Amino acid sequence: MASKTLLEVLETQLNVDVDTMDPAVAKSLPFKPHDMTSNQFIVLERMQLEENRALVEQAARECAGNGWEAVVDRISAQLCAANIENITGRVLLQTSAFHAYDTQKVVEHARRYAFELERAGIPKERFCIKIPVCPGAINAAPILFKEGIRTLGTSLFSVAQAIAASQAGCLYISPYYNEINAHADRTIWPQSDDPALLHTSSARMMHIRAIYQQLAAQTGKEQPLIKAASFLSAEEAMAFGEMQVHSATLPAGVLAVLSQTPAVASPSARIPGVPKLLESNASYFDERPLPERLAAVSKTDPLTPGWDGVLASTEIDYLANGGEALGRAIEEDPVTKQRLADALKLFQDVELKMKALVEEAMSKVGGI
Repeated sequence: MASKTLLEVLETQLNVDVDTMDPAVAKSLPFKPHDMTSNQFIVLERMQLEENRALVEQAARECAGNGWEAVVDRISAQLCAANIENITGRVLLQTSAFHAYDTQKVVEHARRYAFELERAGIPKERFCIKIPVCPGAINAAPILFKEGIRTLGTSLFSVAQAIAASQAGCLYISPYYNEINAHADRTIWPQSDDPALLHTSSARMMHIRAIYQQLAAQTGKEQPLIKAASFLSAEEAMAFGEMQVHSATLPAGVLAVLSQTPAVASPSARIPGVPKLLESNASYFDERPLPERLAAVSKTDPLTPGWDGVLASTEIDYLANGGEALGRAIEEDPVTKQRLADALKLFQDVELKMKALVEEAMSKVGGI
C-alpha cells in the first residue's frame, strides 16, 4: 500500500483550501478542497490568460457603462463560478485596497460582489468577502453581517487585528505567515525545515489561536476561524497542521509539492497530530493544548524585540470611533504597520494593472 503524502496528512489536521482560481488545481487534488480564496493578484493572473479573453471582452461589453471596476467585479464572480463545483465550501473575493480606510466604500464594494456572485448562481452561504483588518474597512463587517454577507479579515499580522476581526463578526481571518514582499524577495524569507519552531511568525500565529480560545471562554461566542495564508513552502503548510488552526489556503506550487512528497519528509508530519474538528463543530471551546514542543515558542515573539509577554487586551473596543484603537495598535507595532502598508500597496498596484487591461478591452469592444 502506498504511503500517505504530506497533502493527505495535512487534510486530516486542517481544511485544505486552494489559493488559486485555476479549476485544474482543485481538480488535481485527491480530495475536493474546501474553500477557494483569491485576491486581485490572482484575479489578474486569470484575466491575462488567452483562454479568458472572451470572458474579459464580454464583461467589458456588459458593464462598461458602470466603469472598469464593475467589469472586474463581473469577471471575478464568473471566475468563481467556474470553480464552485470543484470545492465543497466558499469562494472568496477581496475588496479594493484603495478603499481600505473607508467603511462605506468597502460596504459598497462587498455588496457589488454579492450581487455579481448571486447573479452567477452562487448563494450567500457559498461566498465570503475579504476585507483588510484596518481602521475603516473592519467596521464594514458588522454592517455586511446584518445583510447575510460573511467576511474574512485579511492583511492580518497581529493579535490586536485578530481581536478587532472577532469584534466585527468576521467568519474567518487570514493571518499572513510571510510578509507580502517575501514572495518576490526571498532574501527576507525566514526559510526553515521546521518552521513551526523556527519561523519568526509562528509565535504570533499561536498567540492568535490562544486569544481566540480566551475570547470564547470570556464571551461564550464562537470566534473567527483561522484560515492561514501567505505560504512559500510545503514545510510551512505542515507547520499549521501541527499548530491546530482551522484551515490553510495554499497556492498551486505548495499544493503540488505536498501531493508529491511522502509524509515522513516533514518534521510536523512525524509529530502525532490531533485530528481536525469537523466544520460543523469547529470551535474554540475545544481547548486542545498545543504540542509540547511548541509551548516555548508560544511564549515568545521574535518580531517584537524585548516583548513583555503580554498579549493585546481583549477589553479594548477596536471598532469604536472608526477603528481608532485599532489604528493606534497598528501604529505602535512596526512590523504590522509596515507589512500592512506593503500588502495594500501591492494590491493597489495590481488594481491599476487590472484597470489598464479592462480599459484596453473596453476600447476594443467599443465600451469607451
